[in-house]
Amino acid sequence: MAQRVCLVHYHEIGLKGKNRATFENQLVKNLHRALRGQQVTNIRRVSGHILVTFESGQATVEQAQIIARVPGVARVSLAYLCSLNEQEYCAAAVRALGEAGPFETFKVHARRSATTYELHTLDIHQLVGGVLCEAFPTKKVKMHDPDVTVFVLVVQGSVYVYAASMVGVGGLPVGTAGKVVTLLSSGFDSPVATWMVGRRGAICVPVHFSGRPMTSDSSEWLCQDIVQALAPAGLIGRLYVVPFGERQREISLSVPQGLRIITYRRVMLSVAERIAQLEGAKALVTGESLGQVASQTLENIAAVNEVASMPILRPLIGSDKMEIMRRAEQIGTHDISSQAAEDCCTLFMPRRPETHARLDAVHEAWESFDHETMIEDLVNSIEYVDFDHCPSYKAPKEMKTWHRELAPRS
Repeated sequence: MAQRVCLVHYHEIGLKGKNRATFENQLVKNLHRALRGQQVTNIRRVSGHILVTFESGQATVEQAQIIARVPGVARVSLAYLCSLNEQEYCAAAVRALGEAGPFETFKVHARRSATTYELHTLDIHQLVGGVLCEAFPTKKVKMHDPDVTVFVLVVQGSVYVYAASMVGVGGLPVGTAGKVVTLLSSGFDSPVATWMVGRRGAICVPVHFSGRPMTSDSSEWLCQDIVQALAPAGLIGRLYVVPFGERQREISLSVPQGLRIITYRRVMLSVAERIAQLEGAKALVTGESLGQVASQTLENIAAVNEVASMPILRPLIGSDKMEIMRRAEQIGTHDISSQAAEDCCTLFMPRRPETHARLDAVHEAWESFDHETMIEDLVNSIEYVDFDHCPSYKAPKEMKTWHRELAPRS
């Protein structure tokens, strides 16, 4: 019986020209991490695809689903790996079509990258198509938009036959686009923003601003659950936690009520930028959506942006809440974010936040307290949790020596 394997297809990576091998190698590395514990025999590049084989010789749907969640994977097919023996790959085609589910019409699509094989693609079409017509006499051949297509790929002395494929998340392999620091809450928006930037190849370093000690640490645990939910994508190697509650209280006593949220966010961005500098990250990422809440108007976004010197990416800026929640369901964070938890976003909130802040008023509020000392104290109070999800993440030496790790709490 032919070996069953996972054949990984990609799209954007194939357009990278001379850099293509770098992207392929990174995807291979990320697949090794995602498939730990799955008894993988080998993962290697094969003529425009990546081939994944397992010790059992029979890849499963569950293993294909794991692969499909890795950024850079456009599709993954459960394929039969055959020799050039015609009887062997024709028998595999019959099995592949039989496993494809209910269908009335089908066609065969053959392609060969090995020109040393004597059969032309038209010959393969006729050969395999004839065998399938005999095996499924009540089914019809349809060349355009059939219910099922049986693919026969002749590559490097082997034949890959498959009909069943599942859609992957697409994008680029994590680790090919540098490092970013993301502002992560336990809500719906920021986990989705983190995933979207990671899907474009960035290593994500989330920073969570906790309301502790003025609130419980429940939001911190939810953020850890979110990181675990995103583990199949391999985006995150470390989560930073900043106890922010006491500083929010200080701000609330110094700053006009309507400007509290803007001031909170200016401090948060300043701290996140300091972490980004230590991490060697090139940008900050937030989950803001234009006009969704009071702090996300153009005037208020501009007032917050002012404190940062590096780019701030907002992948959700044009999305509405329903779109964001649908994406949260797809990536597995929706149910976690649905749980209520007190965090800095609910602490010392004004009754009437300013929606169109004037910069002169913002500057006056900013100078009403010692923001530089506050930012320095917050950076020195950072805690972190390390994860082994992202093979490309490398922790900064500074953080290893002068920040304590966030210990599990009973």
